[in-house]
Amino acid sequence: MADVTERSHITTHVLDTGTGRPASGVKATLEAKTASGWQEIGTGETDADGRIKNLGPTQVEVGHYRVSFETGDYFGKQGTESFFPAVSIDFYVNSVDEHYHVPLLISPFAYSTYRGS
Repeated sequence: MADVTERSHITTHVLDTGTGRPASGVKATLEAKTASGWQEIGTGETDADGRIKNLGPTQVEVGHYRVSFETGDYFGKQGTESFFPAVSIDFYVNSVDEHYHVPLLISPFAYSTYRGS
C-alpha cells in the first residue's frame, strides 16, 4: 500500500449519481496484470469526498491495470438494492510520466467511467 502522505500514480473518485453526492466508504482494489495473472498492488476506501488518493504505489510501470470497486457493499449499507455487486475497470498505463485518474459514476443499476485528470 502507498504511503498516505504521497499521492498514488493511480487515483480514483466515486460519485453516486443517484444521490448527487460523493460515494463514501467504497472499497477498491488496484491490481497489475503479470505473466502469472493479476497481482494486488494496493487497496483503499473512499473518503468523505469519494476519493482515494493513496490507492497504490506512487509510481507504476507501463502496463495493464485494473481497479475493482465493491459497489454492492456500498449500496447494501444504505439499504438499496443494486444490480452490480462489483465494478472492475481495466486500463493501460502508457506513460510513467502521466498521472492516471480513474473515476467511477455509480447508481444502483448503472455505472460509467472515463479517463480523468
